[in-house]
Amino acid sequence: MVENVAHEKTSVFTPAEMRAFATDGYAIVRGLASADLCARIRDAGARDLAAAKAPLEYEASVGYPGAPASLEAAGGRTVRRLLGAVDRDASMRDWACGADAAARMAQLLGSPPVLSRAHHNCLMTKHPDFGSQTNWHRDIRYWSFARPELVSLWLALGSERPENGGLFVLPGTHLLEIEPERYDAAKFLRPDLAANQELIATKRAVELEPGDALFFHSRLFHAAGRNASSAVKFSLVFTYRAADNPPAPGSRSAASPEILL
Repeated sequence: MVENVAHEKTSVFTPAEMRAFATDGYAIVRGLASADLCARIRDAGARDLAAAKAPLEYEASVGYPGAPASLEAAGGRTVRRLLGAVDRDASMRDWACGADAAARMAQLLGSPPVLSRAHHNCLMTKHPDFGSQTNWHRDIRYWSFARPELVSLWLALGSERPENGGLFVLPGTHLLEIEPERYDAAKFLRPDLAANQELIATKRAVELEPGDALFFHSRLFHAAGRNASSAVKFSLVFTYRAADNPPAPGSRSAASPEILL
C-alpha cells in the first residue's frame, strides 16, 4: 500500500550538483533543515530514547565491532536505532515527507519518489563507550527492489565528525562492480585484501553541522567509526525509491506500507 503526500515546490539541485552526484554517489546540502525543525526532532528523539520507546534496535543485537556482547552485558541496553521514525513523531514525518526531500529526490530518482518504511526510517543514536563501529558496506546488500537504485537522506541533528562516529564515504563506488570474494560473510568489504585497501584509501569524511543533509546512493560504500565524544550523536535517516522501482513481492522490502511524495 502506498500513501500519497502533497507539498509545495522548493529549492532543487543545480545541474552541476546533479553531475557531481552522478559521479560521486553523494551530495551534501548545507542547512537544508531549519534549526527549529532540528530541535523538535532532537527533543522527540531524546524523549523516546530516555523511555526506550519501541520499536528500537540495540547495539548488542547487531553485534558490530565494539558493541556489547549481549543485552545482559555492560551497556547491553544501548540503543542503536529508534525505528519507525516516520510514524514516531510529527517532526520526523515533516522532514521525511517535506517539500525539500520530495523535490530533490524526484531529481535524483527521475520520477516521483516513494518513501520506504522498511529500510532506514530511523533515528540513529550513536553513543559513547558502547556505540559500535560500522565497516565498509553498501546499504542495498540486504534490500530487494527491481533495480538497486535507491537514495537515502541523512539529516545531521548535531555536529558530525570522525571523532564522534561520523560517516566516511568512498566516492564513485556506486558505479563499481565488486567481486563476491572481496566481501566477508556479512557483506562488508574485507580489509585484508589489497584491492579493498586501495579502494578504502580513497575515503572522504562527511563532516556535517545541524541541519545539513547528506543524499547518498544505495550502492555507495560507506562506514562509520565509534563515538569518542561524551555526547550521544543523533542522525535521522530515510530511504526513497523511484515510483517505477518496486520492492520484490514477499521480501522484507515489501513488508511495510510506503509513502508517495
